[in-house]
Amino acid sequence: MKIIAVIPARYASTRFPAKLLQDLGGKSVILRTYEATLNTQLFDDVFVVTDSDLIFKEITTNGGKAIMSIKEHESGSDRIAEAVANMDVDVVINVQGDEPFTAAEPLKELISVFKTDADKKVDLASLMREITNSDQINNPNNVKVVVDQSQFALYFSRSVIPYPREQNVGVRYFQHIGIYAFRKQALLDFYNLPMKSLEASEKLEQLRYLEFGKRIKMVETAHVGIGIDTPEDLERARLLL
Repeated sequence: MKIIAVIPARYASTRFPAKLLQDLGGKSVILRTYEATLNTQLFDDVFVVTDSDLIFKEITTNGGKAIMSIKEHESGSDRIAEAVANMDVDVVINVQGDEPFTAAEPLKELISVFKTDADKKVDLASLMREITNSDQINNPNNVKVVVDQSQFALYFSRSVIPYPREQNVGVRYFQHIGIYAFRKQALLDFYNLPMKSLEASEKLEQLRYLEFGKRIKMVETAHVGIGIDTPEDLERARLLL
């Protein structure tokens, strides 16, 4: 089984423009993310796929592998699908470009889903962590997920799901962590399928997979990534480094 990691890297960012090229201890955020992913030693190959000449140059001049997107894309899945369409790979892991402290353990957990899926019932795998704070649960920026008894995703939402009409019935709330592992064919199918109403309403690309019957296996983890979405996040990352 050939497994690669792909890091989608857009130059533009609504909240923090050019965040991936910001300095983090003498290296850019995207270069640190690339190196951290490479250093896990979990993958047959690691690529950055980008729409930016600056990001492409940042990776390649430092000895890394980068791919320029041919088309404009609305989602990271679309960008990755275009990049891997002609590659001979089985599983593709999407690593977020703004996570310079990418850790090996949660990636291992995702890879193990496919290595133990002999019947190929899993199209995608992703991570979730339990949240108990009411502010976190109610925050629409925290995407929630509900799963069945086999840990397959039933739905993702920015709203509170399940709605707590009854209290004290043992409901657990899970926040979706946006690291994905795809079978290559599921990724290519996504690329060729239209956006439907659920995805358009919630602005969550994972809903396209569910709307078209793909099975997403969720893995519970205690891992909390350190994403850089704001200048304040960058300062915290510098202190941590």
